[in-house]
Amino acid sequence: MERIEQAVILAAGEGQRLRPFTTSKPKVMIPIANKPILRYVIEAVAKNGIRKIKVVAGYRKEQVIDYFGAGDQFDVEIEYLVQKQQLGTAHALKQARGKVSGIFLVLSGDNIIEPDTISKLIQPKQKTTILVNEQKNVSKYGVIEAQDGLVTSIVEKPKEALSHLVNTGIYAFSDEIFDLIKQETDLTSVIRNMISLGHAVQTCGATGTWLDVVYPWDMLQLNDIALAKISPVTGGTLESGVSIKGSVSIGKGTTIRSNSYIVGPAIIGENCEIGPSVCILPSTSIGNNVCISPFTIITNSIVADNVEIGPSSTIQDSIIDKGCQMKGHFVTQSGETEIKVEDEYHQVHIGAIMGENCDIGNNVVTAPGIIVGNRCRIKALKVLEAGIPDESLVV
Repeated sequence: MERIEQAVILAAGEGQRLRPFTTSKPKVMIPIANKPILRYVIEAVAKNGIRKIKVVAGYRKEQVIDYFGAGDQFDVEIEYLVQKQQLGTAHALKQARGKVSGIFLVLSGDNIIEPDTISKLIQPKQKTTILVNEQKNVSKYGVIEAQDGLVTSIVEKPKEALSHLVNTGIYAFSDEIFDLIKQETDLTSVIRNMISLGHAVQTCGATGTWLDVVYPWDMLQLNDIALAKISPVTGGTLESGVSIKGSVSIGKGTTIRSNSYIVGPAIIGENCEIGPSVCILPSTSIGNNVCISPFTIITNSIVADNVEIGPSSTIQDSIIDKGCQMKGHFVTQSGETEIKVEDEYHQVHIGAIMGENCDIGNNVVTAPGIIVGNRCRIKALKVLEAGIPDESLVV
């Protein structure tokens, strides 16, 4: 089988279960270790020698186009195709009809992968091949049953594990797929139809990282895994008495003030002001233009761009979206809690989940698992014990 030279990346979805973070940005632009998820996919494709990429964008597509442009800085050529209504993966792929020919790769733009993940798929054995991955909990995936490496069935989100092989949403297809999509909206339905018509659908095992982001707390797990692979970089200024242990990346223009203590893996973006006497502990990502005031402790958290954190704050196991401003003594309590997302209940260990551009007064404490919407204002001396919708005022 010929070597694949072109890829279609499906990046049109919203990701409703990741709200409040996807209210104002597509799922593929959520930052993990200070890089949008889609960037991991594009870099993995590029490192496998695939230069011609079609990106199917839709929900808030301007953010995708603005960030990646024509692909020059990633050493690829990107053409954007638009899915006006997010009707499903097959419908998204349909937008690439006439834009690709022969054998091509199809990838989800909302999974973190490494170059090794897809390297075996670049020269597929069959013109229809699915990249599969073993998972213990298969209830949120398409589960694949196979015999002698050929797919016999795909069952979406089964209540009982028929097997532990799951569909990664990464495929090798030939351009014949466009004639087989017909009125189907999801690729799993298309593949089921192909199997019933006698088409051979091959499985290929994923060897490298394949990580799916479904819920907000998945972001912390992925952040931890992504940070484990970073290289130590000191692009900023470190004052006397700063102590750094482990793998820590510090961006250009950032100043770490005296007596601060940073333990990696951790990443701090560009033009940040940290300290003095700030403690940043493992599995923490700090975005660009972030100001962290003295005597603050942050651990296992994601702090996005343009956030200001007041003095003597404690942030743990939390996600703080861009543009938030916290006054002093802000505390996110962390622990086991039950969180409802749509009609599902999840038992998770987490701190706060906070949307963008929130304004938090002095001495505010959040209970574990509290979801604060976007653009909320919370006055001083409040204990938040219930979720708050977008644009709320707590007085």
